[in-house]
Amino acid sequence: MDAQLKRGFIEACVLVAVCDQESYGYQIIRDVPGVLGLTESTLYPVLKRLEAAGHVSSRSAEHNGRLRKYYRITDSGRARLAQVAAERAEVEQVYDYIGRVCHD
Repeated sequence: MDAQLKRGFIEACVLVAVCDQESYGYQIIRDVPGVLGLTESTLYPVLKRLEAAGHVSSRSAEHNGRLRKYYRITDSGRARLAQVAAERAEVEQVYDYIGRVCHD
C-alpha cells in the first residue's frame, strides 16, 4: 500500500479506535486492522500529530504500577472522521476507475 495513502488510513483508524471509549497504545494497535502494519514506532507519532491537531486528548493514569497514557477522541476528531467518511464515495470512484482501466 502506498505510504501516503496508508498514513491517512492509519490516522482515521486510530480515531475510530478511540471513538467509543478511551484507549491506550497497545490496545489501539490490536484494534486497528492488521493490514496497516501498525507498530508502536508508527502509532506514537500519529497520536502526537492527532493530539497536536486537537483530534484526540490524553490523560495519564497508573495501571499495574506503571503510568499508561489513555487517548480519547475530541469533537474535532469526530469532525475529521465525518470528513473521511464523506470522502469515501470519491475514493471509491477513483478505485472503480482504476479497476476498469486495468481490467479492460
